[in-house]
Amino acid sequence: MIENTLVAALGIEITHLEKGKVVATMPVDERTRQPFGILHGGASVALAETVASFGAYELIDKETEVVAGLEINANHVRPKADGMVTAVATVLHQGRTTMVWDIKITDEQDRLICVSRCTMAVIKKKK
Repeated sequence: MIENTLVAALGIEITHLEKGKVVATMPVDERTRQPFGILHGGASVALAETVASFGAYELIDKETEVVAGLEINANHVRPKADGMVTAVATVLHQGRTTMVWDIKITDEQDRLICVSRCTMAVIKKKK
């Protein structure tokens, strides 16, 4: 499902998936750094939306619904030059047409790198 996607290109790996919670890792390397040598904010946002999307998908009726990112914000609170980051997404609100996810991205020492909130749209499939 993720082959030949941004998820694969950035090296994102889902390590835990349950209803209401998703955990994933992403390397900080040449794929995810900005030109000044630190983790690109866009890569952090891509990781955040990825875990929110996987989480939202687990909570819908896959026969009749799909999900898509509606809005995302992020605060980048600490730089990271190499290694690995881990995103933990938890659902804050699960409605009929939207979900709101809280995402915290941390380093190997559990220091906060980025905090994000993502609103997912729940869309009815066309018949």
